[in-house]
Amino acid sequence: MATEYGQGYGFDGRPGFPGSTERRHRLPAALRAPVEGRTWRELGHVLLSLPISILLFTYAVTMVSLGAGLLVTFLGIPVLAAALAGCRGLGALERARARTLLGMEVADPEPLRMKKPGAMAWMGAVLKSGASWRALLYAVLHLPWAVFSFVVAVNVWVLGWALLTYPVWFWVLPMYAGQDGIQLYGDETHQVYLDNPFEITVTALVGLLFTIAAPWIVRALTMVDRLLVHGLLGPSRLASRVVELESDRGVVVDTAAADLRRIERDLHDGAQARLVALAMDLGLAKEKLQEDPEEAVRMVDEAHGEVKTALQELRDLARGIHPAVLTDRGLDAALSAVASRCTVPVQVEVDLVERPAPAIEGIAYFTVSELLQNVSKHARATWAGVEVWRTENRLMLQVVDNGVGGADTSRGSGLAGLAERFDAVDGILVVDSPAGGPTRVTAELPWRGAHVR
Repeated sequence: MATEYGQGYGFDGRPGFPGSTERRHRLPAALRAPVEGRTWRELGHVLLSLPISILLFTYAVTMVSLGAGLLVTFLGIPVLAAALAGCRGLGALERARARTLLGMEVADPEPLRMKKPGAMAWMGAVLKSGASWRALLYAVLHLPWAVFSFVVAVNVWVLGWALLTYPVWFWVLPMYAGQDGIQLYGDETHQVYLDNPFEITVTALVGLLFTIAAPWIVRALTMVDRLLVHGLLGPSRLASRVVELESDRGVVVDTAAADLRRIERDLHDGAQARLVALAMDLGLAKEKLQEDPEEAVRMVDEAHGEVKTALQELRDLARGIHPAVLTDRGLDAALSAVASRCTVPVQVEVDLVERPAPAIEGIAYFTVSELLQNVSKHARATWAGVEVWRTENRLMLQVVDNGVGGADTSRGSGLAGLAERFDAVDGILVVDSPAGGPTRVTAELPWRGAHVR
């Protein structure tokens, strides 16, 4: 596989488009936050949450209570199903609101699964769906949190901006309210007003602190909203896991089909073609045996060379399917054999007390084999190292080289294919390859003992 090294980097040495530069701000984040668009979107989300949550709560409690009360008759089931379906629809609106104002992408929950069409099947699917009941739970739980976050956000924002702008509007109090300024303390005999320049300045500074803190307080409040939306309105862990496994199964099937096509192509273009030519050469040598024995001997010698070449190609092909040394002697010997064929010196260290399952062992072998091929073809390195060890229930492997770097899994190269294969078995592939090197590829695989079949 051809992994492209030294590409995918901009003129500033970072991954991305050529010449791309990171946007720099002169003001620190704390001072920018009160006027950033993200802050105002989050504040808008908190302010909208109160009326929307009142609507959700009222609808959910009214419809569910009505459905529960009518369960003594047949009407209770369709009313309750309609209540849950409405909660699912309102949940979709909440996901859209979170996507627009919070920049939060939440996948749709698992769809209704109906074994047959019809109203009864639909009502049964709605009532059995966990997503429907989670949407109902969201409608009930969100109201108290929306009230709390609304009160906190409004008070903090109003207090901050009111105190910050106090030097601008403090004259309103003596002119229209009949007092010298904001009353800080007062009883029957004594009052303290913020009315001199020093007190007005201190008040504005306190307002500045509140104004700076307000966006972060609102952001902390919206984190709870994010958790509620993600946990109750998104897909369940089981549904997400099923989707992930279906995707991984597709990757495994595609990979297996590609490997079969590669083996068929190699057999057809390599060993099979040589064996056909060998049969023809031996047939011609048989005809020449009576007429020209010397020519026949020469043709047999050539056929003997073709046999050796075909056998070598078959050995290489078998090694590409599953090398015998890996089956017989394990990863240490197999990776040492791979390292000996690399164009640069490779140091191999395998620290395993026992062997992993054959499937995991094979993935580790072929991963190191492909990474060392990339080192030979693209890295322009003078040294490489391979380490394999076990950490609790994970098999770890790492391939390092001192080449030019620039390897990137996002460019559809061989590393991307390796990452997909690792995802298919709950593994992880991490590539650290800055421009100029070195390149460090670290991989994790789930550990299963060799006795597991």
